Amino acid sequence: MSTENNNNTPKENQAPQSEGRRNALKALATIPVLGALGFGVYRKQQYDKKTKSLGSSFHFNKEHYMIPAQPDGKKIRIGMIGFGIRGKQLMRAAGFAEPSWIDGLIEGAKNDSKDKRYEQFLQQDDLNIEVTGVCDIFDVYGEAAVLAASNIHREGSNGTFGKAPKRYRTYQELLAADDIDAVIIATPDHWHSTMAMEAAKAGKHVYVEKPLSWTVPETYKVREVIKETSIIFQLGHQGRQTDSYIRAKEIIDKGLIGKVSLIEVCTNRNDPNGAWVYPLIDGASPETIDWKQFEGPEERIKEYTDYMTSNNLQRYIGPDPRDKFSLERFFRWRCWWDYSTGLSGDLLTHEYDAINQIFDVGIPHSATSSGGVYYFKDGRTVPDVLQTTFEFPDKDMTMLYSATLASNRPRGKVIMGHDAQMELSNTITLKADPASEIYKEKIDKGIIKPNEPFYTYVPGQSTVDAITSPTELYFAQRGLLYTYVSGKRYDTTHLHIREWLECIRQNKQPSCNIDAAFQEAMTAHMGTHAYLEGRTMYWDKDKEEIVRG
Repeated sequence: MSTENNNNTPKENQAPQSEGRRNALKALATIPVLGALGFGVYRKQQYDKKTKSLGSSFHFNKEHYMIPAQPDGKKIRIGMIGFGIRGKQLMRAAGFAEPSWIDGLIEGAKNDSKDKRYEQFLQQDDLNIEVTGVCDIFDVYGEAAVLAASNIHREGSNGTFGKAPKRYRTYQELLAADDIDAVIIATPDHWHSTMAMEAAKAGKHVYVEKPLSWTVPETYKVREVIKETSIIFQLGHQGRQTDSYIRAKEIIDKGLIGKVSLIEVCTNRNDPNGAWVYPLIDGASPETIDWKQFEGPEERIKEYTDYMTSNNLQRYIGPDPRDKFSLERFFRWRCWWDYSTGLSGDLLTHEYDAINQIFDVGIPHSATSSGGVYYFKDGRTVPDVLQTTFEFPDKDMTMLYSATLASNRPRGKVIMGHDAQMELSNTITLKADPASEIYKEKIDKGIIKPNEPFYTYVPGQSTVDAITSPTELYFAQRGLLYTYVSGKRYDTTHLHIREWLECIRQNKQPSCNIDAAFQEAMTAHMGTHAYLEGRTMYWDKDKEEIVRG
């Protein structure tokens, strides 16, 4: 897709400047509100890379399109693997919630007439699925998953429940079940690719939380397995459903901010939860947590140790023996490279995926990173401050990522065009550049004031939404909690899961399929290795390899 504006068009094909300015302003006024987004299956990224083994079967339709829901579509039987923080959110997005959580929503509505969370949850679409199996290695989570999955009427503790799903003690047993068609995987990072591959080999369709992979070698393996098995795969970047991102793409594709050469994206959080210092849950002990399963088999630990050692990164391996039980590591696993992908895999990937869906940037040519553990001196090995610069010379563009987990200074995505800048979050703001050519006449007449908003888009929002924590606010501001379709609020994760399910029913490819996932993973790994190794990483497009600078 092109990001060029009229100024890059051959002169013989250009409209006169005054006409070009009129057309640009007219175009801004007529960009359609994508109310027909429907159920979040609006296609946003084209697939333009030749696959090596399956020919055209992984190509996207080049037109943006929607996959209408089939009212008589086949019921899909779901297995849920992992029921921690994100697992609970995914289950709710699919239509199933713990009764205690519902109790909180009901109480919130009683105390505040503007709190519409329970009403919105009840109105969430029925996805025509049944959760027939759940698996978690922590007994408290496993039992909670069973209860949530049986809450088919979306009621509180005094409600009536349906048939309870089977609880499995190992994910392998769940994958072997005959009454499971597809799985949702919400485990720590170090299990994502392994479970996705084994699920695909078992013939199960896969929705797995981001990032795709924990290490570079497994990134190639999981792509190969997904393509060989031809199951329907979706990576959990729910930003693919965010209305403001879709609108932003339209604005940029029309050339209304001019040629873009620099983009800044960020992470700013400033509370323990935002820095992955999650609560230690009551009832957690060596008796209720299968620690060996959490860590993985010895051969897998050795594979990871060899991988880090071969890259001279053994200093980043955790100091504690892997067989030593630790509540901190179990609940706060994101703080250690032994299980985590750090800021790059957890939060940078959200920012990158938004830019990839808007600009189709693909894997960057290079990545350079810096940062460190500067605030949370709690034994973690992943940084709490990180800066990464990605270069995309084929797009004549740079993307800067900057992150701190110890400051809440508000910063959003800023897309800098020659004629205007776009500030992008769950809303859009355009500000004309003083040197703009397409808006020069309006600036000269005082109709548009440079560096002041001349176009603002707030999708469907008429009331303040209930936000319960700083971390939730962080995701809400980025359009990763909800979006608006024809004035109605939708959970973006609900739309993303719905897209995946409809693709299963109709044998189509979802918006964040394995090719988009591969791009996400390699981009994150380039940033991570640039930080760990202290040098620039390059992408060899022909060999599909990360090369050290």
